[in-house]
Amino acid sequence: MKDLNKKSFGGLFFLAVVMFLFLFVPAGTINYWQAWDFLGVFFGSSLWITLYLMKNDPALLEKRVDAGPGAEKEKVQKIIQSIASLGFISMLVVPGLDHRFHWSNIPIPLEIIGSFLVALGFLIIFFVFKQNSYASATIETDSKQKVVSTGLYAIVRHPMYMGALSLFIGMSLSLGSWWDFFVYLLIMPALIWRLLDEEKFLERKLLGYKEYKNKVRFHLIPFVW
Repeated sequence: MKDLNKKSFGGLFFLAVVMFLFLFVPAGTINYWQAWDFLGVFFGSSLWITLYLMKNDPALLEKRVDAGPGAEKEKVQKIIQSIASLGFISMLVVPGLDHRFHWSNIPIPLEIIGSFLVALGFLIIFFVFKQNSYASATIETDSKQKVVSTGLYAIVRHPMYMGALSLFIGMSLSLGSWWDFFVYLLIMPALIWRLLDEEKFLERKLLGYKEYKNKVRFHLIPFVW
C-alpha cells in the first residue's frame, strides 16, 4: 500500500513538473496567471481524487497509476494513446506560445468559466470512479467485472470521456488561448477512435455490454451523440 501511494504521489509530481515546463518555457515567463490558475485547479482536483482513492478504493488507484501508450495491451490503443499524449503536450505548448506572442484575447470572465469547466470535468470523473471500480486507465476487463448502468452510466456510455471533454474545453479557455481549441479539434478523432474501439472490445469481452449499448443510446454527449 505504501509503495502504491508513493508511486501515485511520484506520478503526480512528475506530471506537475512536465506540465510546468511545457507551459512556462514556451511562454518565456512565469508571469502567466492563467497557467498558474489552471495548474492549481488541475492538481488540486487530481490530488483530491488521488487521496479519495487511496482511502476508499486502492484497487482502482492501482489500475490508474499506469497509463499511456506503454501500459496499453491492444496495439490500436497504443497508437491512439501515443496520438493523445502528443496532443496533450501540444495543448500545453500552444497556449504558452499564444501567451508569449499575444495571439488570443479571451475575456477574463471566459477564462474563469474555463477553470470552472476544468473543475467540472474532474468532478464528473470523480463520480465515475465512485460508480465504477473497474475504470482502469487502460482498455481491459476483469473476471469479476460487471456492466455499470446506473448513475452517469445511465445517461451516456462513456461518462469519463464526457468529463475529459469538459476538462479539455475548459483548459483552452482557462489558459487564454483560442488556438488551443484547434489543437483539441485535431486530436478529437483519436479520442473518438479510442471510444469506439473500446466499445467493440467491451462488447467482445464483457458480458451484458451489448444489451447495455442497446439501452443507453448516447456515447458521449447526452441527447447529441
